[in-house]
Amino acid sequence: MNTITFKSITILLLSACLMGQGAFAQVKRKAAPAKKTTAKPAPKKPVAETKVLDASISPAQADTIKPIPPAPKDPFAFDSVKVSLRPDAVIERGLVKSRSPLVYEHIREDDAWYRERIWREIDIREKMNLPFRYKAEDDNGNQRFISILLRAVKKGDVTAFDPTVDDRFTTPMTLEKVGSIISGKCDSIQVMDWAKDPTGTKGFMKDSLVCKDFNPDEIVKFRIKEEWVFDKEASRMFTRILGIAPVKTYVDENTGTVLGESPIFWIYYPDLRPVLSLYEVYNGKNFGARMSWEELFESRFFASYVIKSSSENPYDMFVKEYVKDDILRLLEGENIKNRIFNFEQDLWSY
Repeated sequence: MNTITFKSITILLLSACLMGQGAFAQVKRKAAPAKKTTAKPAPKKPVAETKVLDASISPAQADTIKPIPPAPKDPFAFDSVKVSLRPDAVIERGLVKSRSPLVYEHIREDDAWYRERIWREIDIREKMNLPFRYKAEDDNGNQRFISILLRAVKKGDVTAFDPTVDDRFTTPMTLEKVGSIISGKCDSIQVMDWAKDPTGTKGFMKDSLVCKDFNPDEIVKFRIKEEWVFDKEASRMFTRILGIAPVKTYVDENTGTVLGESPIFWIYYPDLRPVLSLYEVYNGKNFGARMSWEELFESRFFASYVIKSSSENPYDMFVKEYVKDDILRLLEGENIKNRIFNFEQDLWSY
């Protein structure tokens, strides 16, 4: 074999080897793994950074269990008076406990020749009405007139009627509703939880109820609904009180501006008479000669002004709705009083 032939064979073998390696590489590329799905992985939630002002103080932990708010205060707790364990008087006062009001004289419908309904307001800041503000305490409780009414409502001796509906005693009120009106609603605020955090460094908070205590001195007016009837058989004018309502004045706590006045509840006066007969009225001249509250109302020993009348009032409006001036409003009330007085006097001839 010559040299040229050997070189040719060597070149052919090398070419065959190179071609075999290229084919193997192509097969390897075709056997590559399948492409991944296009679904993107869910992004990781960012971890909130916890800011710590001081490394020695641990961050405040959230209280997942909402604490049960405490029960609100009793709005009638202001009248909790202790009973004397010994006789607190020189004489035995048995007449007050057994006193009862006199029965009304019956008026026949045919004899009621004239009738007029009157609404009045008693301002206990007037000098004649100061007994309504008598603050002394006795075995039967505080002697303020508003305390007597609230005590009768709380004991169930009388029924409180809703004044927002009407003044005809149609809608009774619950004791809870009366309490919420006289003391206001309780507000929930966040305060420090010293039981869980005695040092106050962890920031534990809890819900707390803040209730405003009732102040009986804030009630300075009482509204009276009454009826004047002329009995032609007895030839006299009768005055019968139908209802009594304490009036609450609403004031803006920030500015002190008076927002308005509204009755708290109405009490049917004939139901209240037996209760009033058991309480005595303050007498600044003689402590031993004191009348009952029932005698005070029946004898008309109080000062008041007329705020509404059923006579010459086709739209059933209060005087303040058609007379805006305060002085003229009082004069209009006096005109209503004089009209009733003159009607009775004009029936007589001298």
